[in-house]
Amino acid sequence: MAKRKAQDLGGTQENSSTVTKDQNGGKVQLKKKVTLLRGISIIIGTIIGAGIFISPKGILQNSGSVGMSLVIWVACGILSLFGALSYAELGTCIKKSGGHYTYVLEAFGPQMAFIRLWVDIIAIRPAGMAVISLAFGRYVLEPIFMPCGVPEFGIKLATAIGLTTVMYINSMSVSWTARLQIFLTFSKLLAMAIIIVPGLYQLFRGETKNFQNAFQVDSVKLSGLPLAFYSGMYAYAGWFYLNFVTEEVDRPERTVPLAICISMVIVTVCYTLTNVAYYTVMSAEELLASSAVAVAFAEKLYGNFSIAVPIFVALSCFGSMNGCIFAISRMFYVASREGQLPEVLSMVHVRRHTPVAAVIVLYPLTMLLLFAGDIYSLLNFMSFLRWLFIGLAVVGLIYMRYTRPQMPRPFKVPIFIPAVFSFTCFFMVFLSLYSDPVNTGIGFAIMLTGIPAYYIFIVFDRKPKWFQKLSDSMNRSLQILLEVVPAEN
Repeated sequence: MAKRKAQDLGGTQENSSTVTKDQNGGKVQLKKKVTLLRGISIIIGTIIGAGIFISPKGILQNSGSVGMSLVIWVACGILSLFGALSYAELGTCIKKSGGHYTYVLEAFGPQMAFIRLWVDIIAIRPAGMAVISLAFGRYVLEPIFMPCGVPEFGIKLATAIGLTTVMYINSMSVSWTARLQIFLTFSKLLAMAIIIVPGLYQLFRGETKNFQNAFQVDSVKLSGLPLAFYSGMYAYAGWFYLNFVTEEVDRPERTVPLAICISMVIVTVCYTLTNVAYYTVMSAEELLASSAVAVAFAEKLYGNFSIAVPIFVALSCFGSMNGCIFAISRMFYVASREGQLPEVLSMVHVRRHTPVAAVIVLYPLTMLLLFAGDIYSLLNFMSFLRWLFIGLAVVGLIYMRYTRPQMPRPFKVPIFIPAVFSFTCFFMVFLSLYSDPVNTGIGFAIMLTGIPAYYIFIVFDRKPKWFQKLSDSMNRSLQILLEVVPAEN
């Protein structure tokens, strides 16, 4: 997959002195359009998905008490902040897009980075996108079918439409995508305010009976605390997505740390206060019995107005879909630029300045999983790989402190922060091995297939002529079809 000089859309061969121009005479490249507000909206809008509205009961169930569950929500927020601060340092000293992939590449070389990329493409990203899209499809239709259940085919059809819409918007314009993300982020925060404000009002009125004996020792389940902790960390996952688009961030040395810190404080406060509001109105038993906590909460306080909650949940899921596609497409863009994916994925639309091919590359496999795959089992044995490679990226930060001490670090965190966070990640990997060895073993086996794939697709360069011709022909055809050209640095 070595880089070759490409032809532009007019059919003229580029040479070393030719620069592809767009219709306005400017360079064809990804622009620095991610401001501080847009950066905050990417992080918050991707972290806050359906979970906080639907099922926070996993933490309560495994912690055993109301007080301990709130402690875990705060602790997971602080630990996620540690990870986010570590990534802020990585994002300011390595000013490349690509997130996890780029940091593993810089610290540990191309083979380890390719394995990370391999499991992302064949399983983690399509499955994760399909799951959050299915949640969107279910909740966008629920107000129409209430009080009846939503037909499964209807859910999948709505999901497919939502996924196609997000892909289209991301392909058309970076500005549209960013503005939509800001709107959806404010929608999520409004939805949480609708829960938090009346909940705290009830608390100030003296509705504290559900907090009595909140830290009852005999109800705390020590054996379940790791699982509660695992659920909490998963709820905060998404703080790393701004690092996927570093090259498009305006003044990244300032914007990346600020956006990360502001976002994590907002999310941690909102998550904790939302759970306090739930407990103000609902007892622990009622919360555990509910399949959708926010809906049950709204039914008790708002009556018929509770029909609006599924709409807010659907908007929340749509925001997560939008943020994920925007960020992950940049990882594929960078991997292609490094020669580890087909060349067309690192090309940019000649007029819209979007990496169209990198945006839509996941679309076919995600749709296939949506209609034919067992997505949830796939997620089960892939979750540990996510934390393994995030932990590895943060260990890479510590490693580069010693191997590359002269690297400029505009933002530098105390060494104990990445040390604590990487230990947390590896603890969760160990927990996966202990609690679900079969699915974890399957995930590990899938990861190992990346080793032969690396040698077949990357190292082995004596490919048959027919394969090389087919690859070149596909690249040229896609370049013409998608109207993309090599980006200028």
